[in-house]
Amino acid sequence: MTPRRRYPLQPFTKAFLVALGATLLVWLLRGLSVLAFMPGAVLWVFIMLCFSLGIISTLQRIR
Repeated sequence: MTPRRRYPLQPFTKAFLVALGATLLVWLLRGLSVLAFMPGAVLWVFIMLCFSLGIISTLQRIR
């Protein structure tokens, strides 16, 4: 049996964690020249998405 979390993750928190993981993966692969063809603007979009989801997640938590 799996232990239950006392406080389940909110949907925006899950989205933030997924976006953060995707951003780190793209950043790492781009740094290793695997995704060298990808423009830098795509990475900035991922970073801004992480910031906005992090802010929304924090605001949702203190509400």
